[in-house]
Amino acid sequence: MKIKFLLSFAVLIFLFSCSSDSDSGTASSSQTNYFPLALRNYWKYRVLTNAVTQMDSLYVSNDTTINTKVYKKFRTRTTPIGFFSNSMNKNAVRIDGYRLLLTGTIGFDFGAGLPINLSLSDYVIFQENATNNQELGSVSGVINQTVGNYPLVINYTLKTTNIESLATYSSNGRVYSDVKKIKTVLNAKVTTTLTVAGIPFPVVVNILDPQDVVISYQYYSKNIGNVYTNTTINYRLNALPTGITLPLPTTGNQTQEEFLQTYVVSN
Repeated sequence: MKIKFLLSFAVLIFLFSCSSDSDSGTASSSQTNYFPLALRNYWKYRVLTNAVTQMDSLYVSNDTTINTKVYKKFRTRTTPIGFFSNSMNKNAVRIDGYRLLLTGTIGFDFGAGLPINLSLSDYVIFQENATNNQELGSVSGVINQTVGNYPLVINYTLKTTNIESLATYSSNGRVYSDVKKIKTVLNAKVTTTLTVAGIPFPVVVNILDPQDVVISYQYYSKNIGNVYTNTTINYRLNALPTGITLPLPTTGNQTQEEFLQTYVVSN
């Protein structure tokens, strides 16, 4: 699965969690129910990206078994636009007690010339009983990729945090009760190594200093799922030495909102 945002450094991983050692989508008192996972549950979102409105439709398509564990597979009706639907599309989620775990691949493009895929295994995207500002999941890694004949080294960290619990939350003209606010951040650093005439050793050039390039907030309402997502993509490349040209935009700035329009869920 690949996530493509209008401006560029798009995206990431994600996002909610249900719970249970039972491998079904049926919740009990010891399982979270902030993202009901019954087959054929669906959520339709109005996606507003830099003042352009589009629609996404996300649904639970089937069961899938990974390393003896049963997950629920997510799909979208059409090519997804929103950060949240992109992050869930074609990925698998299972309930583990009060947590929701995601397994799959998140893709994003840093401009047209740098597609990157991140693999996640039981990454915690939501935890019902987490305290305020408690870290839920974190994964770091290094990707080596050649772009325009330049060997790039991409260091990244993806982190998900429980921000707070809200008695009520208003979105899209509706008031939701018992809401959990989650934050997902992708931090990245990009360097390359060059051979410079007159210098007997390779020179490391910083292309992108460590930056939070994607920041996304998700709001989950009990017995419903994700009701609102607000995502910003923001980065600035360093000035490059003379003669270095990369097929990447030098800056990116994008704001996206996803509003729940309609939904049908059962536990």
